[in-house]
Amino acid sequence: MTPKNKKPVYRRKRYTIPIIIIVLLVAFRMYLPTLVKNHVNSILKDLPGYYGHVEDIDIALIRGAYVIDGLYLNKVNAETEIPFLKFPKSDISIEWKSLFKGKIVTEVIMSNPEISYVFEDQESEAGTPEADADDWTNALTEIIPIDINHFEIHNGKFSFLQMQAEPQIDLNFTEVEFTADNLRNVVSKEKTLPSPIHATGRSIGAGNMTLDGKVNLIKEVPDMDIAFSLENVDMTALNDFTKHYANINFERGNFGLFSEIAIADGYLKGYMKPLLADSVLIGKDDNFVETLWEGFIGFFKFALKNQKTDTLATKIPIEGDLNNVGTKVWPTITSIFKNAWIEAFKGVVDDDIEFQDAFQESNDE
Repeated sequence: MTPKNKKPVYRRKRYTIPIIIIVLLVAFRMYLPTLVKNHVNSILKDLPGYYGHVEDIDIALIRGAYVIDGLYLNKVNAETEIPFLKFPKSDISIEWKSLFKGKIVTEVIMSNPEISYVFEDQESEAGTPEADADDWTNALTEIIPIDINHFEIHNGKFSFLQMQAEPQIDLNFTEVEFTADNLRNVVSKEKTLPSPIHATGRSIGAGNMTLDGKVNLIKEVPDMDIAFSLENVDMTALNDFTKHYANINFERGNFGLFSEIAIADGYLKGYMKPLLADSVLIGKDDNFVETLWEGFIGFFKFALKNQKTDTLATKIPIEGDLNNVGTKVWPTITSIFKNAWIEAFKGVVDDDIEFQDAFQESNDE
């Protein structure tokens, strides 16, 4: 006979088992960020020629997301401590609207990412593991195992640095805002270039950068049709660069660069159009030899600039298979004379390159 003050064993088990399951689930949920963090760090640790780490990972199960905090990546033999990749915060979540179209894809939003190409760090040294870009891009793909369909960058920075140059060189884009949609071709499968991209930013010398275009990233070699413009760059901010590579300084000047690129089936067709306006080369502190050299350069600049607009410009055609892209010398030279003596080039994208141009050339190869 069971005592009155004692519950039957089956009743106790009925409550005990669910409580144990709940405790285990809670414990797993609490440990899950550490589990994912250790997995990500193990991926970054095994990269040939690189080392990387993440500081923390937060999991948001309700919205199907995780946030990676403090991801950095650099080369093993780097001369400096400047990370090649530095991503303070990356929010990776399921794109819910694509579920209704039968696709499970992610959207990635990066805040304040930095990519720093340090010239000295990227040089290979004997006896060190060879670092391959495919390795770290594949590692990022493992960290984000589901296809990315929507991608955003907020307040990004991209830099080219040469620390051992005299003076040091730091060319950069800051305040970069970037969006890309339909990267996995979820919405309009019939479109040749289904994914629109858009970017803005500020360059060194307070220039305004804009990039617009469409891409198809599903192909092994992506197709694209993009237009790029960089306007109103103060040339004095580029003096470190021009001093190192051409031994000239600018007292003043305004620089712009305009370009269109189309790639189809691995064939590229496009142009770059640099413009230099209202420029003065000789600085007050230059020595005699520098003044002589700048005067020599200045003579040709004067002879080849458009006198009405005070602009030196050319248009450089770029064309060829991606394994052997070339520029056309004579069209580049004749464009200088055309701008100087016939008709001044305008500081705009010319809109004379179409995706079909590259597609047609690729078929004719």
